[in-house]
Amino acid sequence: MSLKPKRIDFEATWNDLQKTVKEVITLGSVQRDVWSSRFVDIYSICVAHPEPLADKLYSETKFFLEDHVRCLLKDKVNPSSLPSNVSSEPYGLLKRYYDAWVEYSKGVEYLNYLYLYLNQQHIKKQKLSEVEVVYGCVGHDSYEQLEVGELGLDIWRQHMIECLGSSLVQQLLEGIKTDRLNQNQPSDMTNYIKGTIQSFVSVEEYKKKGALQLYQQMFEAPLLADSGEFYKSEANILLQACTVSSYMEQVIKKLEEENKRALKYLHASSIPKMRKECEQRMITDHLDFLYSECNDMVSSENRKDLRNLYTILKPIPDALKLLVQTFLEYIKGEGIKMISTLKGETVHVQFVEGMLQVHEKYEELISDTFKSDPLFLSALDKACSIVINSKICENQPSKSAELVAKYCDSLLKKSKTTESEIDTKLTKSITIFKYIEDKDVYQKFYSRMLAKRLIHEQSQSMDAEEMMINKLKQACGYEFTNKLHRMFTDISVSGDLNVKFNHYLKKQNEEIGINLSIKILQAGAWPLGPTQVTAGFAVPREFEKPVRLFENFYHVNFSGRKLSWLHHLCHGELKITFANRNYIITMQTYQMAILLLFETVDHMGYKDIQESLQLNGDMLQKHIASLVESKLLLVDTENVDTNSKLSLNKDYTNRRTKFKITAALQKETPQEIENTINSVDEDRKMYLQATIVRIMKSRKVLRHNALIQEILSQSKVSFAPSIGMIKKCIESLIDKQYIERTPNSGDEYSYVA
Repeated sequence: MSLKPKRIDFEATWNDLQKTVKEVITLGSVQRDVWSSRFVDIYSICVAHPEPLADKLYSETKFFLEDHVRCLLKDKVNPSSLPSNVSSEPYGLLKRYYDAWVEYSKGVEYLNYLYLYLNQQHIKKQKLSEVEVVYGCVGHDSYEQLEVGELGLDIWRQHMIECLGSSLVQQLLEGIKTDRLNQNQPSDMTNYIKGTIQSFVSVEEYKKKGALQLYQQMFEAPLLADSGEFYKSEANILLQACTVSSYMEQVIKKLEEENKRALKYLHASSIPKMRKECEQRMITDHLDFLYSECNDMVSSENRKDLRNLYTILKPIPDALKLLVQTFLEYIKGEGIKMISTLKGETVHVQFVEGMLQVHEKYEELISDTFKSDPLFLSALDKACSIVINSKICENQPSKSAELVAKYCDSLLKKSKTTESEIDTKLTKSITIFKYIEDKDVYQKFYSRMLAKRLIHEQSQSMDAEEMMINKLKQACGYEFTNKLHRMFTDISVSGDLNVKFNHYLKKQNEEIGINLSIKILQAGAWPLGPTQVTAGFAVPREFEKPVRLFENFYHVNFSGRKLSWLHHLCHGELKITFANRNYIITMQTYQMAILLLFETVDHMGYKDIQESLQLNGDMLQKHIASLVESKLLLVDTENVDTNSKLSLNKDYTNRRTKFKITAALQKETPQEIENTINSVDEDRKMYLQATIVRIMKSRKVLRHNALIQEILSQSKVSFAPSIGMIKKCIESLIDKQYIERTPNSGDEYSYVA
């Protein structure tokens, strides 16, 4: 076969080609050799000599397809002279259209292969590029831009779909409505509806711009309007017969059914639009009805109804706000109710474990009912924060920081609790700790309690102490736990120092007569302010030599350091014999000093004891009272006072031969708690002033409101300062000439270099 261009008889060639085209478009039988010959004919026409006849072939093919579609419409799809039994057949037009479309669309697809050479060498060279179509103002208006397959689809659109118009769409809507009502319809009806709707998409699918325009205008818009009216009517019927609970169940059921129906029939782009239309008619239009039992659902914790309410409100913009707020208020109320019942010595345990129960309960409810939605988790956080930071009285600070610190202290002290239980409870306590606004208050209380545990050797486990500090560091950063780490270091270093001191005593051939263990504490790391250091105390002679030797040893090794003895924090074991029975009693230094005075005498006056020990009245009275209460000493007056006479209780008996009498003295007094809170206020002022100077040094000039926002942003990790406190700190720094008001501007500050 020669591929060289030659003269051809177009009419004769077209007549042969037309017969094959008709067979192809009607899915008739075409022999293989005939199919191959028609390929050659199309090639010959396109390269004909002296002038290619491709345009003429294209025009003839177009006229043929137009005539074919018109005949289909007139004779098969919508004939005017149908028998009465056929014309009255339900969905007859839809069935005939679908059958014609299936045949024609497949025929056009095959025809496109037959015209392969024409498409590639003639049509595509004239077609606009995708960029020109998308960004230009030219559309597919001329047939010269369409390949034969695309041309066939466009002809179907013009001469079939647009001619049938509303009649076809009406039968589609009726078919979908029948499906919604679960009424009987022909078994092939699903294919008819789906195929017909798909044809609206397929005829313009080749377009690079506006490919869904016909589908949306001709079918989707009427469908959405019809569906809206249907579900509006359905909603009104349900509202008259259903409670809120049953209405929600029906809505969810119908939405699920409609979603399946949309997936079955519609183009993917219509599915969200259809769902939105249904939601508008059945949910958005009746929000007041749905909200009417919102409070009851939340207060009764009706998980089924809450789950259903969440499911139907979730897709609606802002519809969850009321439910979230109601849920928040309910959790807040439950939390306030819980903390209002706290009483007794274990308030701190009740508070933390009660709040943990509230948090865990509603976190699980949110997971089960609201799929852990961030809106509800945020509401839980906000409610817990409000409850935990609530104040008993408006003028008093929140007690939460103190209570959580005490809870941790009770866990970390020696007890019968296992390490795994301690670990679990401490980890959970961090959940409550994170909600505390005044974390600096917690840090103060925790550091004081840690100091007592370390000094008095009351810790259950040093590993547990270290673990807790690491958890706090993860939550608040290194700066928050810096001093706590230094306290641990001091205890470790003190152990090594005692070993060296014992070596020193051996080297000097000195005997001190007692077992001595000394802890060296850095003044800047430990929360033991100068107010707690006892000004006057005459050390008993039994302690004088050990104290002197240790001071000599320490100054030899660390020159330039000053030692201050904190006798009120010391304790020791004293061996006492009563009625030929030995007792080993752990007591505080001052108690020990008082009892040592009775080593050589049986009776002693209060004033004589005070003169011997040089202790102030309150301190002495407290420790004598503790010894009288423990029945080691007897007093001749009802209450211990300056006129009291004290005597050793030689008839003292106790079933236990080893015990402590220090516990009561180690408890935190109301005065110590008040001092802790006051020290927090002072620390806050210093922190805020340092923050202001740091900000102003960096920014040089800053307006008042901007400075306030910067301060609040930087301090929120530790505490939430009041605006009044910030203003006082600014004024203080102006007085100290760190910053100044900018001239000619009342609300702007500048840094004084």
